[in-house]
Amino acid sequence: MSSVTTKQWLDGKPAEKWNESFIRDGYLVVDNLVDEESVEFYRDIYDRMLSGDIDTSTHRHDLGSHDEPKLATQENVCQIMWPSMYVPQLLEAPIHKRAGEIAKLLLGKDVVFDFDMLISKAGRTDTTVPWHQDEAYWPNMPDKRAVSCWVALDDAHLDNGCMWFVPESHLKSVRPHRPAAPGAHVLMCECSEAEGIAVPIAAGSCTFHHGRTLHYSRGNKTDWMRRAFIVNFRPAAMVQWERDNGFDHGKGGLQDIGIKHVHTEDSRKT
Repeated sequence: MSSVTTKQWLDGKPAEKWNESFIRDGYLVVDNLVDEESVEFYRDIYDRMLSGDIDTSTHRHDLGSHDEPKLATQENVCQIMWPSMYVPQLLEAPIHKRAGEIAKLLLGKDVVFDFDMLISKAGRTDTTVPWHQDEAYWPNMPDKRAVSCWVALDDAHLDNGCMWFVPESHLKSVRPHRPAAPGAHVLMCECSEAEGIAVPIAAGSCTFHHGRTLHYSRGNKTDWMRRAFIVNFRPAAMVQWERDNGFDHGKGGLQDIGIKHVHTEDSRKT
């Protein structure tokens, strides 16, 4: 894995342009957040979680359960919450460190790590994650500043599920959301690709988006995996507010927050 420090990596980066772009559009693309060696480090941990070698079953579920199962042995969209709880080394690795510093540039120096997750789309699962705003999932806290960093561990493009964003949607109200299917945890709102912009990125690159920015991804129609590592940040006072109010993004286990499609040894596996 890269020995370049976060400070060294940030030197010479266009911080002002990043900030301007994020404030204007509600999202930002950062190329080459991590190098090829680091990508391989993350892929190794990721694949051990997907295979069950690292047992994340209490934090794993099908984010695509609103759609009919596409493959007998795999989730439509595998989501694993809190990977850093299983591999604490991740907290000191480049994604968390570099994304954390960029988050401070975008939202302020009081921003800290809130939670992380993995979202993977196996080949031929062809299941969308519907249009939504992350803020719709969260409690109504006093300071709504929040940013998510979405890191591609495989080249992400139109056919395997790259991110789409609606520019400037973070400047407007949260749209009405509803479950994507009866009983589903996944939320959706009215939006379409006609409003949005597709953002293909290479493995090791990432996007940042505001908690109110409309976004979605198409299904994976290719034969290959599309793996993404997501890290989320918000003001330290609001992370404490969440925890004081019993909101920890499923850290105690997804069944504790009412997600029914929790992965078990008897459920579909990747």
